[in-house]
Amino acid sequence: MSAEAITLHLPGSLYDLFQRKAQQSHRSVEAVLLEAVAAAAPEGDDLPPDLARALSQLSSLNDRNLWLAARDRLSDTSLAELETLNLKQQREGLTEDETGRLAELARGYERVILLRAEAACLLKERGHDISVLVDSD
Repeated sequence: MSAEAITLHLPGSLYDLFQRKAQQSHRSVEAVLLEAVAAAAPEGDDLPPDLARALSQLSSLNDRNLWLAARDRLSDTSLAELETLNLKQQREGLTEDETGRLAELARGYERVILLRAEAACLLKERGHDISVLVDSD
């Protein structure tokens, strides 16, 4: 199996989360991130219909709205809740309600990241310098 190298810029709090998880499981951060990416990847090309529709609509946006999409992010409150639930899950486990909330937040995070990435790709294809997006978080 071949492998492709990428550079991924994570917000500090998210990196810290994966670093702690790696230390707890005695694995590398890279291994933990790879596992997370593999778990988030849909089987085959099947995306939820609403996400597939949102992705397909990006190409019809003007550059201004694509820049907005490329800079979109989960709210600070949602990110903090996601991190809190992830840490609690690692420490002591979650209730059924908390597990559902964590899944909901993770789907929201994945959606934002996927839409941001696609918007950035479209901007790059249109000739824009997207390097400013690296430090936008």
